[in-house]
Amino acid sequence: MFKSQNGVSLRTVQLVTAICVSLILIAPLVMLFVASLKTDRFEIMADMGSWRAFWVSTPSFDNFAEIMSFSGPYGFARYLVNSLIILVGTLGLGIIFCSMAGYVLARGSMRGRAALLAAVISLYIIPQESIMMPLLLIVTRMGLGDGFLAQILPWAANPIYIFIFYQFFSQIPIEIHEAATLDGTKPFQAWRYVYMPMSVPATATVAILMGIESWNQYLWPVLITQTSYARPISVAIAAIFGNDEIYWNYAMAASVTMMIPILIFYMLFQRWFVSSFISSAVKG
Repeated sequence: MFKSQNGVSLRTVQLVTAICVSLILIAPLVMLFVASLKTDRFEIMADMGSWRAFWVSTPSFDNFAEIMSFSGPYGFARYLVNSLIILVGTLGLGIIFCSMAGYVLARGSMRGRAALLAAVISLYIIPQESIMMPLLLIVTRMGLGDGFLAQILPWAANPIYIFIFYQFFSQIPIEIHEAATLDGTKPFQAWRYVYMPMSVPATATVAILMGIESWNQYLWPVLITQTSYARPISVAIAAIFGNDEIYWNYAMAASVTMMIPILIFYMLFQRWFVSSFISSAVKG
């Protein structure tokens, strides 16, 4: 065991470092959950900056009951459903589009695949914010403004997710593709029945990354939505801070409400997500 000059072992240093980093990462989450259980918004503000921010003497779920309605001053249940609709739509179309594009780039027979792949990868460096204004004009001209499709279609294809599928499909032995071709399998059938069933880790990775990105979208929904019809919960929470009086208890409860679905989503797919990253690291 390695020891420093003053006798402190390396393992002890690593353990202390890990505990400190964990506390720094977990502390804001604990404060958020605790504050969401306090009904007095003035108490929340008074407790911030002291140990009382991590403790609640009489926990209550009244804040959640107040905001989780489909109408009323908050109506976060409606915004939560809107976010779920956008999430499911983006993931459904995104996985189909990105996997098909990755399959064509990896196993297609068209000319210029290498140049097309380079173009797709280069698109990743362009910030989304820089294309939102022309995208807003296109979506509005198509008559999709203030709706769900306007928040799903523009983000259903992403260069980095296409590249993830391309990389995974390229690692599948070419003999499998040749055997399927000799059996008379069409390209679409090969994608559907051969490649997609084998790409669970890549699909899970794309689903998690795309799901988090879609769930946390803020600027685009602000630009494209004028009413609460298809407004996601991320925008609805921000609206709380536009009022003259900020009800921190409701804001904390709304933040927890927004966090729980994506945490559950991540826990469902994290096994394949981690294995995909480990596999990519080993093969890379």
